[in-house]
Amino acid sequence: MNKNTFEIDIEESLRVLNEGGVILYPTDTVWGLGCDATNAKSVEKIFEIKNRPSNKSLVVLVADERTILQYTAGIDLEVFNYLDTAVKPTTVIYENALGLADNVTAVDGSVAIRICKELFCKTLIKRFRKPIVSTSANLSGEPSPGIFKDISKVIIERVDYTVGYRQLEETPAEPSKIIKWENGQVQFIRK
Repeated sequence: MNKNTFEIDIEESLRVLNEGGVILYPTDTVWGLGCDATNAKSVEKIFEIKNRPSNKSLVVLVADERTILQYTAGIDLEVFNYLDTAVKPTTVIYENALGLADNVTAVDGSVAIRICKELFCKTLIKRFRKPIVSTSANLSGEPSPGIFKDISKVIIERVDYTVGYRQLEETPAEPSKIIKWENGQVQFIRK
């Protein structure tokens, strides 16, 4: 896709996010459903689209470490050194979420956050200036879509905007690694 189409996708995604809608977009891992992670009504729409129980927490994407510090409390900064060495996209479960929609966080107040390095996501998040929810673009219980053509038509019909960027890619993506950082040690949730 050319830069013009990329920019159109960014602008349309920003419009939808600012209106409280849900986008279908490529991430640094699988295709995802996204919305404003600070807007509980938007988050609820994602649960409805996926037919997913609302007691399950979601992943939040941010553009940098500074944003993690803004939306969490009392984290061990050593986790950032670990993330600098990670080869695979890595989602970290942080204790003490702040300023995010209640239905994004787990019952214990923790939140799963990933610093996204993929061009589209990073650009979108920086321009939106808030964290964005990222959950796989599938109905609950179905496999995560590694490429766009694997996404159910039901999902596509339920979102407010579908990004065109990267739709033609054929190399399947994989979900992120998920870790919890406790007392300076990594606990693997999903490798």
